Amino acid sequence: MTYTALYRKFRPLTFEEMVGQEVITKTLKNQIMAGRVGHAYLFSGGRGTGKTSSAKILARAVNCLNPREGEPCNECEICRGILDGSLTDVVEMDAASNNSVEDIRSIREEVNFLPTLAKYRVYIIDEVHMLSTGAFNALLKTLEEPPSHVKFILATTEPQKLPATILSRCQRFDFKRIPNNDIIKRLAIICEQSKIEITNEAMKLIAVLSEGAMRDAISILERCIQDGENQITEEKIRELVGIPKLTYIHSLTKAILGYQIEEAIQVVNQVIDEGKEINHFLWETIKYIKDLLLLKTGVDAVLYNEEEKKQMQSIITEVSKERLLKLIYALSELENDMKWSSQKNILFQVGIIKVCKQEKNEGLEEIEKRINKIENILKQGTSTKNIEQPKQEIPITKPEKSQKPVKKVDETPVQKMQDGNLVPYWQTIINQLKENGKVMLYTNLINSKARKLNDMVIGIEFTDGLTSFRKDSTRKTRKQTRINKIN
Repeated sequence: MTYTALYRKFRPLTFEEMVGQEVITKTLKNQIMAGRVGHAYLFSGGRGTGKTSSAKILARAVNCLNPREGEPCNECEICRGILDGSLTDVVEMDAASNNSVEDIRSIREEVNFLPTLAKYRVYIIDEVHMLSTGAFNALLKTLEEPPSHVKFILATTEPQKLPATILSRCQRFDFKRIPNNDIIKRLAIICEQSKIEITNEAMKLIAVLSEGAMRDAISILERCIQDGENQITEEKIRELVGIPKLTYIHSLTKAILGYQIEEAIQVVNQVIDEGKEINHFLWETIKYIKDLLLLKTGVDAVLYNEEEKKQMQSIITEVSKERLLKLIYALSELENDMKWSSQKNILFQVGIIKVCKQEKNEGLEEIEKRINKIENILKQGTSTKNIEQPKQEIPITKPEKSQKPVKKVDETPVQKMQDGNLVPYWQTIINQLKENGKVMLYTNLINSKARKLNDMVIGIEFTDGLTSFRKDSTRKTRKQTRINKIN
C-alpha cells in the first residue's frame, strides 16, 4: 500500500473543514449559493494557510452535481473525478516550473473548447508570481474576458510581485496566519484519528514552531512518529527539531542580563558541543526574551509551566523593559548577520560577548532626561547655566568690507575677551540667523555674548560653556562668513 503524507491525507475536502479562514470560506459559499461566482480569483497568503486547498474545494463546488449549501458533495461523478485527478476539466499548474509564454499560450488555446463533463473548466495556477513578464502579458486578455465556461484561480505567497493589471482583474482573498488555538484543535483531531498519543505541551510547541502554517504543523507531527513510536512529548519535539532545552535558554538570558560573559560563553559552548542548531537556539532565545517583555507588561506566558514562570518572574524583577527591548534588537541584528556568515558559531560567540558587555555610556532613561531638559531650555529661550561646563570663549575674525574671506586668528587670550566691549546688536544677529533658516548655527549661539576686541576681531563668549561640537561648528569659515554678512 502506498504511503500518503499526513498533510495530504488530512487535506480539507470541504469549506467547513478549513481551519482559521472562516471569513473567506463563508464568502465563497455565499457566492456559490447565490450563483455569483467570479471568473477569476486570487488567493494570497503565507505558506500552509489553505490557499491550494480552498482552490480545489472551490473547483469541485462550482462543478458539483449535488452541492449542499455551497459545499461539494465529494460523492458525485464530477467530485470523484476531480479528487482522483482523472477529470481533465480541472487543470492544476505550478507556475514555478511552467512559467514561460508557451505554457500560457497553451491555456489560451484550451479555453476555447467546452468542458468534457463538468460545467466549468477551472485553471488553478499555483505560485503565480513566478510567471515571466511575457507570460503575464499573454494571460491578461484571457483573464479579463474569459469564456463563460472558464474560471481562473490564482494562488501566491507574494502578491506584491504581481502586476497591477493582473490584480485588478481578480477577486482577491488574503489568507491570514492560522491562530495557534486552531492549529492545536486540528492536531488533536488528526492525532485521535491516527491513534497518536501526544501531550498538550507538545501540541502547543508544534503550533508555535509552525508559525501559523497548518501544513508545517502536520509535517512536524509526522516527523515525530517516523521512529515507529506513536507517543509524542515536548522533549521529543525539541530533540528532533534541534531546539536546546529551556534551561540553556534561561541560563543564557540570565547571564546576558547580568553581564556575566564567562557564564554566557559556557552555556553557548555546551549547546554547540551537543550539536544543536545554533540558529534555532538564537531564535528561541529571542522569543524567550520577548516573552519576558510581554510578561513584564502584564501578558500571561501561556506556553510555560508554573515552575518556568517563576524563573521568568525572578528575571523581570531585576531588569527594565528598555533593557529587554534593546536586547531583542541586538540579538535580532545578530541573527540577521549570521544568515550570511559561513562561520556561524564564531559570529554567535562574539555577538553574545558583545551584548554581555555592560555599556559605558549613560542609561537610556538618563539620556532621555537630559534631552528633554535641553529641549525645554531651548523652547523657553532661557539661560542654560544649569548645564555646568567650564566657561570658555572662542574668537572670530571680522574682515574689512572689501575683503571676502575671513581672516583667521588662531587664539585670543581670555583677558582681552573680558576687556572688550559688548556688542549691543548681537541678539539681533542671532535672531536673523534663525529667520534665514540657519537653525544649527542659531542653536549653538543661543545665550552667547559678543565682545568687540578691536576693529578687526569680535569674540564670542559662551556663558554656559564651550563644547567640542560648538567649537568645531563656530570655527568653520563658512559659518563665520554668514555671521559677518549679517553684521
